[in-house]
Amino acid sequence: MIHLYATRKLLAHLPLDEQHQLAPTPRTQWLFERAPLENNPLSGWHGHVLTLQRRNTLLLIHNATRFPLVVPGLKKSDWAQLNDYFADALLNTLLKCGAHDKQMDIAQQYLRPLQANAPYDRSVLGTLNHAKADLEHLLWYDSVQIADLNRYRLGAWLADRPCSSKGHKVLWPQQAMLELLDSLS
Repeated sequence: MIHLYATRKLLAHLPLDEQHQLAPTPRTQWLFERAPLENNPLSGWHGHVLTLQRRNTLLLIHNATRFPLVVPGLKKSDWAQLNDYFADALLNTLLKCGAHDKQMDIAQQYLRPLQANAPYDRSVLGTLNHAKADLEHLLWYDSVQIADLNRYRLGAWLADRPCSSKGHKVLWPQQAMLELLDSLS
């Protein structure tokens, strides 16, 4: 499983079962057919729902690398497909960040279904708040509509800025995620 530490606002949107997972769908069945991993380095994401220009926008941050994913324009019916949106956003944002074929293959190998948990890390939530502020500033300062922006390019843009974290002075999310994938080969 890939653990998702969801805020209360995000948990309220997710149709979870007793194991805190989303039900398999035809587009996500392949994730559920994979063997479980005991220690998944892609696990551990913090997620929050933002309302930007009256649209639900999901913002996810990877705990270890601070790598961001942005999924704008989610409707009520889309939340059941969150596993598919997550896999799509991760792989396509990695492509926009310049990941090569081997890194993409490794990311694909470690993809599993999301499992929502309640505990959180205040340091990652701080990074999440900074990313939210950067998104809001971009939309207001450049007077653009969130629907007109490419979600993968937006994630890559957020990944190309320094972040601070516990134990690290400065962390560049794009570089940290690509190094993580390289270390798994």
